[in-house]
Amino acid sequence: MLFHLCVCTGKQMFQANLTSVTVFFFMGFSHYPNVEIILFVLCLLMYLITLLGNTILIFITILDSHLHTPMYFFLSNLSFLDIWYTSSALTPMLTNFISGKNTISLSGCATQMYFSLAMGSTECVLLSMMAYDRYVAICNPLKYPIIMNRRVCVQIAAASWVTGCLTALVETMSVLLLSLCGNNIINHFTCEILAVLKLACVDTSTVRLTMLVISILLLPVPMLLICISYAFILSNILRISSVDGRSKAFSTCAAHLTVVVLFYGTALSMYLKPSAVDSQEIDKFMALVYAGLTPMLNPIIYSLRNKEVKVAVKKLLIRNLLILS
Repeated sequence: MLFHLCVCTGKQMFQANLTSVTVFFFMGFSHYPNVEIILFVLCLLMYLITLLGNTILIFITILDSHLHTPMYFFLSNLSFLDIWYTSSALTPMLTNFISGKNTISLSGCATQMYFSLAMGSTECVLLSMMAYDRYVAICNPLKYPIIMNRRVCVQIAAASWVTGCLTALVETMSVLLLSLCGNNIINHFTCEILAVLKLACVDTSTVRLTMLVISILLLPVPMLLICISYAFILSNILRISSVDGRSKAFSTCAAHLTVVVLFYGTALSMYLKPSAVDSQEIDKFMALVYAGLTPMLNPIIYSLRNKEVKVAVKKLLIRNLLILS
């Protein structure tokens, strides 16, 4: 793979082989020195809570047989990819803040970019599949075990992962094959693809078109499917005569919708905003929400709003206390 670093001086442009460049430098939040410490503490807390919450959810869904259902199978997948996504985005930032270097290797930047894109893209598809699961569960409850059998669930999850990983590979390769210009300073706290793309000294219209097509396929299209699913779900819920039944259905769906609004809202603001509204500083703070806040809230939202998860946690705690005693 060939990389180039273009140093522009006046009307001349000299190219140097980027394989000789070993590191990129992050600008991060250096323009806000008083805020950096606060952001470090907040990001560290978000990362630790994300790891703890999602890990607990994964173990609960594995250990409690009552949670061996399609909904929790998809939820455990969501928790797993959230751990990977947050780790790829926040770990280098936290490490650099402690070391004071604010650097990342060339291979590390490529790896970070790929995993961030792969996990984010996979979540886009997975959330739409979770909406379909809720649609079948509420609108076709008698056929639910047949339609959403184990084989189908595994196929849906696998398709989500493959789609996310392949689209991320296309985007990452497209950017890394470009010639980069001016310097190796990334105006971000992570190797975010749009920030790296701004270092290019060649025409990036083809890459941007590729990213636009992928973004449309992974953002508005899944969102449309989610809206259609919940339109049918809402219509069906309103026909439920039992107050408890309506309450339980609304509670289950509200958790998923909360995650969807947070995730897609920040993603859309980053990748499909008008070119006239291009603020790198806003992008950085939106990236913090996208990479840190949303993965942290996922297990909290599902745990606090779901009685089955609460019961499973209590059983697990009681069982461990009995073993220890």
